[in-house]
Amino acid sequence: MFYRPQDGHGLPHNPFNAIVAPRPIGWISSRDVQGRNNLAPYSFFNAVAYTPPQVMFASTSAKEDQGDTKDSVANIRETGAFCVNIVEYAMRDVMNISSGMLPKDVDEFTAAGITATECNEIDCARVADAPAALECRMTQIVAVKGESNFVVFGEVVGVHLRDDTLVEGRFDIRTYQPLSRLGYRDYTRVTEVFELARPDE
Repeated sequence: MFYRPQDGHGLPHNPFNAIVAPRPIGWISSRDVQGRNNLAPYSFFNAVAYTPPQVMFASTSAKEDQGDTKDSVANIRETGAFCVNIVEYAMRDVMNISSGMLPKDVDEFTAAGITATECNEIDCARVADAPAALECRMTQIVAVKGESNFVVFGEVVGVHLRDDTLVEGRFDIRTYQPLSRLGYRDYTRVTEVFELARPDE
């Protein structure tokens, strides 16, 4: 099968999201200038640089109460700060609750029953029990082709690691089984790890 996206695919559901998979989930917490917390998952998310450490996430739709975007991007525009909380399999249900299109004045931490705690380097809440959290200062927001498509880049200025994730000096994802997005309504978790040495090592 071959199709041009501009012509449509003729399938019951769009296959694009399922092709690029699995995708890590950035559970983005932010705070507006009025001090209201927001928490939302984004599967267009990844790390993009080592030195200094940097991450990105993309937001691809809008809410009526935020104009051309959603709460996360609107808040980050105002404050220049956000936190990436890593989602473990055990938190899948509360993560899913936080994905709902709630009004901008509703705190998803409270709505989903998630314990929040303050970040160290930025004025923002984070998920207290997350296996890891990356405190970020926004470096740029880039509008990409299409309506309400924005990519947010941030420099990581603080890193939280839950104590049980450290095994023999390494951050071990097997201790919490990271949740990943596939496509449609499908997700997966990492339960197995193998190692490959590079040819030049």
